[in-house]
Amino acid sequence: MNYQTQFRSIRDQVSPGEWRVRVDLAACYRLVDYYGMTDLTYNHITARVPGAEHHILINLYGLLYKEITASSLAKIDLDGETVWKPDTDYYVNRAGYVIHGAIHRARPDVTCVLHTHTRAGMAVAAMKCGLLPLNQTAIRFEGHIGYHDYEGPAIDLTERERLVRDLGPHDAMILRNHGLLTCGATIQQAFNTMYQLELSCRAQVDVMAARTELVLPPREILEKTAHLYQPGTRRPYGVLEWPAMLRLLEAEQKNSQFPPYWE
Repeated sequence: MNYQTQFRSIRDQVSPGEWRVRVDLAACYRLVDYYGMTDLTYNHITARVPGAEHHILINLYGLLYKEITASSLAKIDLDGETVWKPDTDYYVNRAGYVIHGAIHRARPDVTCVLHTHTRAGMAVAAMKCGLLPLNQTAIRFEGHIGYHDYEGPAIDLTERERLVRDLGPHDAMILRNHGLLTCGATIQQAFNTMYQLELSCRAQVDVMAARTELVLPPREILEKTAHLYQPGTRRPYGVLEWPAMLRLLEAEQKNSQFPPYWE
């Protein structure tokens, strides 16, 4: 079986635009790993390839997030058919394109979709109250998050319509009894939104474990704060932070046994 984790560079075989997306998407996978949001080799982050073909990039099923490189990402269409992948027995997971393909197809404003199964995310996904506006980070999602009821592993194509409906115009969604999902106009935005959603869930689990009376800001403050933290209200979301995130990954790479994400 061909399960290698070293892949030759395809930089000279794709357009400059696709290569830029590949590098940023691979970096996003590494950052999700760095910040403790992985689940073994499961889950996916997808990104739209520039152009009229409506192709998306996705990880090969079986690679660790810290093993993913720009050249290891597979290219699929919105129906889940593989357009290109490295010469390996690793393949594309069906559940990945059911969730991700549905959102990419329905939301042309979305470039990147990110899905996780974190401990805190799954905990909040099991709470009837959902995400509570307990702090400034969580208030960013007040009135700007969707909820999707659990229907089993995402392999049923008929679920796509309900996923899109429940996400609506939002860039974040809690998949009940499942996990978290974010999306964005850029890879940077989708990552930043997931980082804040995950942090909000961790904080909520900690606060509720303290078993003390909770304090919630008044409605007008919640609405004002949520508005100020929407993408485009003050500045593009996640873009300012991205160069710092890449510097962090470059520093980590110096002591890593894994191939650089930019290869």
